[in-house]
Amino acid sequence: MPSERNLRIAAVVLCLLGLGIAGTVAITVASGGIPQCVGGSTGCATVEKSKYSEIAGIHVSVFGLIGYSLILGATLWRRDPGRIAAFVLSLFGFGFSLYLTYLELWVIQAICQWCIASATVMTLLFAVNTARVIGYFGLDQQVGGQDETDPLPGPGG
Repeated sequence: MPSERNLRIAAVVLCLLGLGIAGTVAITVASGGIPQCVGGSTGCATVEKSKYSEIAGIHVSVFGLIGYSLILGATLWRRDPGRIAAFVLSLFGFGFSLYLTYLELWVIQAICQWCIASATVMTLLFAVNTARVIGYFGLDQQVGGQDETDPLPGPGG
């Protein structure tokens, strides 16, 4: 099992990648454009034009930005509260990504590469945060503190 420090670093990198993906889509849509699929596929345009690209008038990429930001904050929050928060948030994000992927495959019948990239990042975040909870939950009380070599500052430690 990787050290918690390495798992936290991986989670931070994945959150930044997710923020980049969601941010690119959000900026493109906000400027009146449609995210383009690599290789000229029309899947991104089809998904973007569907009624499922917004929830209550808010583009789903904004929810991605919020989700990745919250997971990043929870990742920087040390000890068990941070582990649990990052796990729960990434579980929710993973479930939401599964729902959106289901819509793409079975309802919209088009695949957006940006959406699949985000779903992949969220799946990896869920795996990393699950490993943190399984491998390190409750160890703070037994060890008596945090690793002073941890390069990620954060509350709770």
